[in-house]
Amino acid sequence: MRPSRAHAYAASLCLPLLAVMPAAAQAPIPLDRKAQEAKPGDSKPGDGRGSEPRLSDARPGDGKSTNGKSTEGKPTDGKAADLKPAGQGGAGPAEVLPMLNSLGNTPAWRSYKARFVTDQGRVVDTGNGRISHSEGQGYGMLLAVAAGDRDAFQRIWNWTRANLMVRDDALLAWRWEPDKRPAIADMNDATDGDILVAWALAEAAEGWSDEGYRLASRRIAVDIARRTVLFRNEGPPLLLPAMSGFSAEERSDGPVINLSYWVFPAFPRLAAVAPEFEWSRLAAVGQDLTLRARFGAAQLPTEWISMRGGQPQPATGFPPHFSYNAVRLPLYFAMAGITERTYYEPLLKLWAEPDPAGLPIIDTASDAVAGRMAEPGYAAIPALAACAVAGTPLPAGLSDPAPNENYYPATLHLLALTATNMRYRSCLGR
Repeated sequence: MRPSRAHAYAASLCLPLLAVMPAAAQAPIPLDRKAQEAKPGDSKPGDGRGSEPRLSDARPGDGKSTNGKSTEGKPTDGKAADLKPAGQGGAGPAEVLPMLNSLGNTPAWRSYKARFVTDQGRVVDTGNGRISHSEGQGYGMLLAVAAGDRDAFQRIWNWTRANLMVRDDALLAWRWEPDKRPAIADMNDATDGDILVAWALAEAAEGWSDEGYRLASRRIAVDIARRTVLFRNEGPPLLLPAMSGFSAEERSDGPVINLSYWVFPAFPRLAAVAPEFEWSRLAAVGQDLTLRARFGAAQLPTEWISMRGGQPQPATGFPPHFSYNAVRLPLYFAMAGITERTYYEPLLKLWAEPDPAGLPIIDTASDAVAGRMAEPGYAAIPALAACAVAGTPLPAGLSDPAPNENYYPATLHLLALTATNMRYRSCLGR
C-alpha cells in the first residue's frame, strides 16, 4: 500500500479550477496522495470512474487509423534556459527502443489484467479504496503495449477517455472514486499520469501503426508542455506536479516539484509527437536535480521539493521522506537506458543489504526509518537498479510476481521486468 496522493491535499483547499493559460502564469493545487504522504495505499491522481461524459466521436485515438493532421498550436513564449545535455557514460540520451511485446503475453501479465483491469478498462488501485487514477490508466496502457495486448489497451484507453478526459483541455482529471457521485470531485490533473498516458499512446501508435493514437498522444503532450512545464527565461524548465497548486504564485516555497514525475523514458516519445517543445532540456534538468536534491545522511531526495530561489530543499507542509513516489526514480532511469552509477549511488547504498521487512521509507530530517514498503513487488526496483549499473542478474523468483500484492507494487514489478527485457536481457541470463 502506499500513501495518499498530494493532489487531494490541494483539492481539499477547494481552490477553483484556473482558467486555461500557460503554466508559467498558473498556480497548481497540490495533489492528494502526492502532497501528503498519508497512509500507505493511496494512489495518485486519476482514480476511477465518473459520470461517463462523452468526447467527440472525432477525437483521435479510438483505435482506428486516420490520416488527420494535428492542429495544435505553438508553444508558449517562455523558453527553456540554455541547459547543456547530460553527460555521456550512460547519462545522455540512450537508444529509444520500442515497447511493443517487450513483456509478452505472459502469465504475469494475464494475472495482472485479471486482478486490476475491469472488463470496461478501469485499472483498479486495490491498495487505495479501489479507486482509479490517471497514473494507473497510463501504467495499464503501457503494460498492455508491452504485453502486445491491443484489446486490453483499447479498453483501458476507452475508459480513460470517457471518464478522466473531462476537463476543458487535453489533460486528465487525476482521481475517480467508484463509491462517490460525482466520481470526480477534483478536476485538477496529475502531470505524471498525463505523461504516462501520452507515452503509452505514442508507443501504441508506433507499435500498431495507428495515427489516431499518435494524434491523441500529441494533444496531451502539447497541453502538458503548455500548462505544466515552466519554460522560463530566468532559469531552467521545471515540471510542475499539476496545473494547479504548486507554482510560486500559490505557495510561499513554490515552485514545488516531485522528481518522480519526470518520467525519463517518456520524453523521447513526447519529443517525437510534439517536437516544438524542448523535452530533452526538461529531461536534462530532471537528471541534474536528482544529483542536487539529496538530503540527510543518506543523501536521498524527498517526495516534494521546493525550488524557491533555484536551490532544491524539502518542501514545507510535506513529510521530508524518501518514499512511495521517489522509489520510481531508478525505475525510470533504467527504463530510459541511463546507467551511470552516480544517479543510483545513494539508493544502491540504501538497498545494499536486503531486508525481508521491505524497502525502507527514510525521514531525511532525522535519518530514521519511517516505515517500510513491505510488499514483494517493490524488491524489483533495487534488483533493476543493480542490473542497470553493474549487470547483476535478477534474483530467482522475480519473474513471477506475487499473486496477492496490490496494484502499485505489482505495477512497478511488471515495469521493472519490461525494462529488463528491453535493455538488460543479460540480467535474465539470456
